[in-house]
Amino acid sequence: MRPDSAPSTARADVYTETVEGFGTVRFTPVDPAADSSVLHSWVLEERAEFWGMNGASRELVQEIYEDVDRRHTHHAFMVRLDGEPVALFQTYQPSEDRISECYEVREGDVGVHLMLAPATGGPRPGFSRTLIGSLIRFLFRDPAALRAVGEPDARNDKALALLGRIGFVRQGEITLPEVDLPEVYLPEKRAVLAFLDRPEPLPAPHAVSS
Repeated sequence: MRPDSAPSTARADVYTETVEGFGTVRFTPVDPAADSSVLHSWVLEERAEFWGMNGASRELVQEIYEDVDRRHTHHAFMVRLDGEPVALFQTYQPSEDRISECYEVREGDVGVHLMLAPATGGPRPGFSRTLIGSLIRFLFRDPAALRAVGEPDARNDKALALLGRIGFVRQGEITLPEVDLPEVYLPEKRAVLAFLDRPEPLPAPHAVSS
């Protein structure tokens, strides 16, 4: 494991599960100072262009997640598999986000964003789908969470294909309005609105081989 990917000891895991044949998955609130280096290395990659931080400095990445950390309506989690960071998972209350201007928010809606870490080593069949099973169990561990809301960039074909494979239902395109505040700037974004109803029962924690 690289030194800059070592987990911070300052924050406790909020959810942990062991998936047979896959490993132990841990969700820890992002520590802006401790995690900014690894997050910065991810957002600089061309594959992360739709995350909107390709030209950001490490300091700016840290500032962005310090802003998220101060909010009670938006949350960011570092996801680790056997200690190695493999994803950034963010959740938010749609009623407190710009997406509320684009659809009628229902009680129990939870907005989600996901960025997978750059692949290392050889291919791992079923990796993404197995990890997303953990994300779904984490998200819906709260009985008040009834529906996941996704809004990937309309140009992000890979993200849209992944949402389709895991059961999100597209509702059409939306235009997220520009946000220009002293603490945060978000450009206007053409996105695809998609929903995933709470699965009953939740998927069992087992590795997907293909």
